[in-house]
Amino acid sequence: MLNFGSLDESAQFRAQQKEKAGPVTIINTFVAPEGKDEVVAAWTDDAEYMKKSGSLLSVQLYRGIGGSRLFTNVAVWKSTEHLRAALGTPEFASHLEGYPAGTVAYPHLYQKVAVEGVCEGE
Repeated sequence: MLNFGSLDESAQFRAQQKEKAGPVTIINTFVAPEGKDEVVAAWTDDAEYMKKSGSLLSVQLYRGIGGSRLFTNVAVWKSTEHLRAALGTPEFASHLEGYPAGTVAYPHLYQKVAVEGVCEGE
C-alpha cells in the first residue's frame, strides 16, 4: 500500500488540486523499501490507467542511480480538473494497493516558469 508524504507543508497536494490551472505537471517522488523494485510494476499499472483518461499529455519515470531507492514520476496533465478526476476514481484507488508496503510518495503540482533567455513557460 502506498503512503503519502509532503515536501511542502504550505501547499498540500490535495489543496493544490483545487486550483484551476493547466497544463500542470505532477512530480511525484517515491521512496521504495529496500530491495522492492515492484514499485516499477505498480507505477506501470498506474500510468497505463492514467493514459486511458485522454487527459494525460506526457509521462516519464526516472530512477535514482548508485543504489538509490528513489523513483520520480513526471507527468503533464491538461489541467488540475482532469488530474483530480483521474485520481478520484475507485479504480485508481485500487492501484495504490499494488505498491510494496512501506513505499512513500511525495506528489506535488507545478507549472512551467518562463525565465527570459533560458526557458519557456506558460
